[in-house]
Amino acid sequence: MPPPGAGLLSRRRIILAVFGGILLGAALFASCTSLYGAVSAEEYYSLGIAYFDLGKYEEAEKWLNRARMVDKTQVASDYTLGRIAFELGRYQDAAAIFEKVLERDPDNVMALKAAAYTRIKLGDFAAAEAFYSRIMALVPESADDGYNYALMLYATEQYARTEAVLAKYQYALEENNDVLLLYARSQRAQNKVEAVDSYSLWLTNNKDLKVQYEYARVLEQAELYVRALEQYREILNGLAQDSTDPKKPDVRYAAAKLLLIADPENEEGIVELKKAVDEGFEDTGALEEFLQDERITEGHRQDLRDIIDAVLAAQAEKRKAEEEAPEEGEAEAGEINETGLSPDEAGP
Repeated sequence: MPPPGAGLLSRRRIILAVFGGILLGAALFASCTSLYGAVSAEEYYSLGIAYFDLGKYEEAEKWLNRARMVDKTQVASDYTLGRIAFELGRYQDAAAIFEKVLERDPDNVMALKAAAYTRIKLGDFAAAEAFYSRIMALVPESADDGYNYALMLYATEQYARTEAVLAKYQYALEENNDVLLLYARSQRAQNKVEAVDSYSLWLTNNKDLKVQYEYARVLEQAELYVRALEQYREILNGLAQDSTDPKKPDVRYAAAKLLLIADPENEEGIVELKKAVDEGFEDTGALEEFLQDERITEGHRQDLRDIIDAVLAAQAEKRKAEEEAPEEGEAEAGEINETGLSPDEAGP
């Protein structure tokens, strides 16, 4: 005979066993669901990236939006969605997405770079600078990021800060031509004589007539007239007549000005100036401004006045010819009006 309460105990054991089974099953189910969800999210993300790489942004967005529903892939998915918005020119959307990523992951350098560049596209340089400041605090040793930051500062005419940022990367200044050129240009914008050496160093290993023209003007600004004239001569010898940056007449005008200032008793400057005008230089505003320069002689001042008058007369003659020239189709219209017929209908 079973002891008193044995039946009750058995029933309790059965209930506990059943309940424990239920808990174990639920745990296993939850585990399987979690595992399945994570795998699916990663697969969605992989599909989204594949479509993104193919440039199929609409398909990519569909899969990435599914992937971002799971924490494990949300940041990466959102970042790529921001890149898609950027590629499609939806810069406001891109900025909002990148900045939302940064709310979750404030030290995400890739998102910071993307947010900064997007803000530059939107013309919001203050926000871009704030993002770059955070980047530089996180990766101060990165010359590439420093260069991008300096580019933004240069674009906003913060030349002293541009120079200061680039000065931190001496190795890059020695090894990277882009960094060195931006450094030289930031010095030139501040009228610093140090720009002479920076440009000279860049031109030691590079050939570019536009940069050489900048260098010549820096030399002239530093009153190194002989070296500046040598550069102008070399540029003129290598420049095509139809060059637009710089224009050959502009370079010749710069050389002419330098000759008239550095060697005022020599007639070569006036000869060069006439050549510049013959080649197409017609900036009368620049000529009028130069006319006021106290360093040119009175005789050359009169020569310059004559040249200005000749340019103005040529411009007036050109305008008159353009005004008197019949517009396209006007001659044919005249023929129709006189005869009442088109030329084909009028006959002999």
